[in-house]
Amino acid sequence: MEASAGLVAGSHNRNELVVIHGHEEPKALKNLDGQFCDICGDQIGVTLDGDLFVACNECGFPVCRPCYEYERREGTQVCPQCKTRYKRLKGSKRVDGDDDDEDIDDIEDEFFIEDDENKHRNIAEAMLHGKMSYGRGADDDSAVQIPPVIAGGRSRAVSGEFPIGGAHIHGEQMLNSALHKRVHPYPSSEHGSARWDEKKEGGWKERTDDWKLQQGNLGPEPDDNDPDAGLDDEARQPLSRKVPIPSSRISPYRMIIVARLVILALFLRYRILNPAHDAIGLWLTSVVCEIWFAISWILDQFPKWFPIDRETYLDRLSLRYEREGEPNLLTPVDIFVSTVDPMKEPPLVTSNTVLSILAVDYPVEKTSCYVSDDGASMLTFDSLSETAEFARKWVPFCKKFNIEPRAPENYFSLKVDYLKDKVQPTFVKERRAMKREYEEFKVRINSMVAKSMKVPLQGWIMQDGTPWPGNNTKDHPGMIQVFLGHSGGHDTEGNELPRLVYVSREKRPGFQHHKKAGAMNSLIRVSAVLTNAPFMLNLDCDHYINNSKAIREAMCFLMDPQTGKKVCYVQFPQRFDGIDRHDRYANRNTVFFDINMKGLDGIQGPVYVGTGCVFKRQALYGYNPPKGPKRPKMVSCDCCPCFGRKRKDKKYKHGANGEVGAIEGAEDDRELLMSQMNFEKKFGQSAIFVTSTLMEEGGVPPSSSPAALLKEAIHVISCGYEDKTEWGLECGWIYGSITEDILTGFKMHCRGWRSIYCMPNPPAFKGSAPINLSDRLNQVLRWALGSVEIFFSRHSPLMYGYKEGKLKWLERFAYVNTTIYPFTSLPLLAYCTLPAVCLLTDKFIMPAISTWASLYFIALFISIFGTGILELRWSGVSIEEWWRNEQFWVIGGVSAHLFAVIQGLLKVLAGIDTNFTVTSKASEDEDFAELYAFKWTTLLIPPTTILIINLVGVVAGISDAINNGYQSWGPLFGKLFFAFWVIVHLYPFLKGLMGRQNRTPTIVVIWSVLLASIFSLLWVKIDPFVMKTKGPDTKQCGINC
Repeated sequence: MEASAGLVAGSHNRNELVVIHGHEEPKALKNLDGQFCDICGDQIGVTLDGDLFVACNECGFPVCRPCYEYERREGTQVCPQCKTRYKRLKGSKRVDGDDDDEDIDDIEDEFFIEDDENKHRNIAEAMLHGKMSYGRGADDDSAVQIPPVIAGGRSRAVSGEFPIGGAHIHGEQMLNSALHKRVHPYPSSEHGSARWDEKKEGGWKERTDDWKLQQGNLGPEPDDNDPDAGLDDEARQPLSRKVPIPSSRISPYRMIIVARLVILALFLRYRILNPAHDAIGLWLTSVVCEIWFAISWILDQFPKWFPIDRETYLDRLSLRYEREGEPNLLTPVDIFVSTVDPMKEPPLVTSNTVLSILAVDYPVEKTSCYVSDDGASMLTFDSLSETAEFARKWVPFCKKFNIEPRAPENYFSLKVDYLKDKVQPTFVKERRAMKREYEEFKVRINSMVAKSMKVPLQGWIMQDGTPWPGNNTKDHPGMIQVFLGHSGGHDTEGNELPRLVYVSREKRPGFQHHKKAGAMNSLIRVSAVLTNAPFMLNLDCDHYINNSKAIREAMCFLMDPQTGKKVCYVQFPQRFDGIDRHDRYANRNTVFFDINMKGLDGIQGPVYVGTGCVFKRQALYGYNPPKGPKRPKMVSCDCCPCFGRKRKDKKYKHGANGEVGAIEGAEDDRELLMSQMNFEKKFGQSAIFVTSTLMEEGGVPPSSSPAALLKEAIHVISCGYEDKTEWGLECGWIYGSITEDILTGFKMHCRGWRSIYCMPNPPAFKGSAPINLSDRLNQVLRWALGSVEIFFSRHSPLMYGYKEGKLKWLERFAYVNTTIYPFTSLPLLAYCTLPAVCLLTDKFIMPAISTWASLYFIALFISIFGTGILELRWSGVSIEEWWRNEQFWVIGGVSAHLFAVIQGLLKVLAGIDTNFTVTSKASEDEDFAELYAFKWTTLLIPPTTILIINLVGVVAGISDAINNGYQSWGPLFGKLFFAFWVIVHLYPFLKGLMGRQNRTPTIVVIWSVLLASIFSLLWVKIDPFVMKTKGPDTKQCGINC
């Protein structure tokens, strides 16, 4: 596909397809005269002797060898120009009508031998042709042939982009005509006919070999029994290895976990058996909260029982797949970047992410970048066009001087010695020039942003005068633009650049679009049609590639012959820029990424966190992992009941949905799908896309025209394509929650896949996080709400996935914890309120304790601190990061998590849905200015109220102790400790309210004081948790009391 082919916009349901030209300067095509086949447009190639291949010796009509062979085998066997019958040339197989006295003695071509692989390919193609319909809508020509559906054997590597034939395609008319043109007719023979048998006898193998020979890729067939044949000893070594935590660190950690569990059981037993009779309500509330905290701790702690580290060997990866003098064998990768609102996700941030992708250290012919604009913004489109032009200068600069990181904004803002390790004299001069180029690029992007603030009345107009198709963001056609491709995709030094494709899926009123998950599924299908790389990396628009070798790090796991077959994805930790030094609101989330995720990696793999993840495409399609060799089972007779009964041999097969079928002879999931012919039900009505799902090694059909691929790409992003399919249910990103990442990873683990956690140094990716208190709470609210939605859905880890039995129990514990943690907000809110209640009522949640009972409390506190200290010891997390995480657990629990539970219950019970809000990625010019900015949100009210009533309780308790004398101070210390525990945990929240000027907004004070006053008055009036005591009856005793 050419980069200058124009913006392709259309709607499959409305039978519309338009190509908009003139938005960029067109580039001239290369001269094709005499060098390319006049039938298919491919290079003619040479013969085995090195001479130019000539099919017809009479007129010399330019025809390539595959077309010549196809015409002899399936066609009229005559030259299209002079109508002379083709003669058999050296290396060609005999066909009916060849003269016996032809002086060609190719004995090896006299016999047709076919292997099992080609047999399966022929069966797959026949079934697809016989059962699936490609034509959709009205046909312009009744004689239109069905486009080719090519099985895995005829796929080509994703190199060089999609070549265009003779001339430019201008307008919709030529595009449609090119779509209906077929060079080779699709075979209409059915299985069992003479023509089918003739084709089966070697046609596919011969044509594939000829095509590979023409491309220069045909070599000796590797030995299937020895995949490492020809490699040296170093290249045979594993590409990665597990690094277990030293036993001196992990063994004490496990011992204290067991000790803490025992102490916790004894503590809860004591609390239950020793109620506070004078405050039974307070005691009962506290005991229920403590039991819930214990369950939550067990679900969080035990998945961290087997933490591991990993090492990768990039040099071995190069030795195995990048041998000098041989074709590069690294697997292609499609990279997805998603964006919605350019006002909240600035185009400059997205451009930096794209530039870091285009400059990544990976073969350019195997790298493709797809940018999903779910807001159909012309600003995003224009900024991406500018990014493509700047990439022609930035990418060679990065690779020439080995720049890290390769996002220009982050590179030029580094406060380090940029001359370190630089030895080329021209570096300073070129760096100064590149920085000036980047500043000019920023000015152009910023000017676009400024102009986009005011929308014209007639809508946005493109440079050629065409109205922007996405002026109505909720009703627009699908749009695709290839900015960098086969022609025109070169940098200033003439080197090829990776592909860059703009995609905006179709949106129409009345259709469910499923937010980010729907956009990602559209990218899966578009990339499968255009490039079909076996692996996919997805990034948020603000997560740039910080380590240019990040993709190679993932390939060390995914391409490892021993361990890579059952790996569904490789997850990288999230690291962030622009966070204040003390990380006031735990934005780095280090405890989760450096402790919890390492623990899960030792079980079945980490959860998917939404970005920085390299997927295996086949796993996202809903296939099960390949089955390893099973251990032989002991066979016994029926005479001895001790050894059980002899089982009858049955062959069961797990389908792509995890259901057990009784289809005998099926070798894998793909054959089961073919036998049931449910391609359309699973993947949708696109023959080209369905065929791509069968290509495990990736690639696109070599005979597919660019126009046909573009029309099919528009089709697969149409708004009604997923209707009555399994997209979002079993395929792709799973629908049903705004945190689609948790659901998607959970479904893969339930099918038996495992994931890998990779932590390279330097970090693979870096992004931006909201350092403002309100933005941070809204972000946590969205995550918690997604967890609540999963808990009430059919995919709840409490109920789903038991039938297959492929999800390990500790992994299930982790997933259950990710869905129930928002509900901890209810007991946490009650527990944080109890200290104030105890201080105001002069009651406590437990009776006076003995010396022996106090040992339970001392042992519990020691075990809690011991677990934390040993956890920090083996993980490397600092104590400050651990403490910030504990503080924000309380802050988020009494605010965002509480609102998430309420909104989730409203959605389930009343059907009231909530809107998805995109977290702002914008940053201020002043360092950490957002940290002190105040943004009003109702999430601030509950924690502020808790703070005030606890402070009031502390004052009231101390005043009461002063008035009642020395004997009141002893019981007061326990209550004060309880209250100070709450206040210390909420201290970062208090600083956020005060801001830089130490002033709290009036509205927060008013609401908090009002609620605290009402609560206190009601409490004094009702006094529900305190036992009523009766005094003497003054009327009977006559005493004036």
